[in-house]
Amino acid sequence: MFNKEMLRVYFIAGTSDVPDGQLENVLKSALEAGITMYQFREKGPHALTGDDKEALAIRLFSLCKAYNVPFIVNDDVSLAKKIDADGIHLGQDDEKIENIIEDFKGKIIGLSVGNFEEYDQSDLTHVDYIGVGPVYETSSKSDAKKPGGIELIRKMRLYDEDIPIVAIGGITSTNCEMIIGSGADGISTISSIARSKNIPQVVTDYLQYYK
Repeated sequence: MFNKEMLRVYFIAGTSDVPDGQLENVLKSALEAGITMYQFREKGPHALTGDDKEALAIRLFSLCKAYNVPFIVNDDVSLAKKIDADGIHLGQDDEKIENIIEDFKGKIIGLSVGNFEEYDQSDLTHVDYIGVGPVYETSSKSDAKKPGGIELIRKMRLYDEDIPIVAIGGITSTNCEMIIGSGADGISTISSIARSKNIPQVVTDYLQYYK
């Protein structure tokens, strides 16, 4: 069952985001440190596909289960269904939620919303949370839109006072306090954890802002 506290430190990563072959080790360290949700986002020129992708997803899912942390699949509806993942996260150009809702009843559903036009055209009836951003410049996503800054989070929260919001894009433990103060229920991050030399410290730094 979803609750917005799951969004507090939402780690997103695939094999291309971490040092070669280290995704399982990185995720284990992040889980031990206290991340609250994980999204398997397998993108990029050397991304795994087919059976290799599925096998890795199953291993990562097992890790998340051991720590009671929700395992979300980015974009890949068939994979999420096949392994019975805890949820799915979709972008504006991915499969429409109304087309997949029958297969994801009782699951967590997230949707990326980059601006108010996208918000207005999105059917949020079955959406548990929206990923809003990018807040700052990010190098983790080659197709990222222009950053909206803290104002994007603040205005989106005023626009919809109730929907759980997770901020994304260029977020670090040094700039997240303002983001949370602007109305985000949590932050999502790729590189600040995936490329960290001290994952426990980074996660601890994020979590301190919720106490």
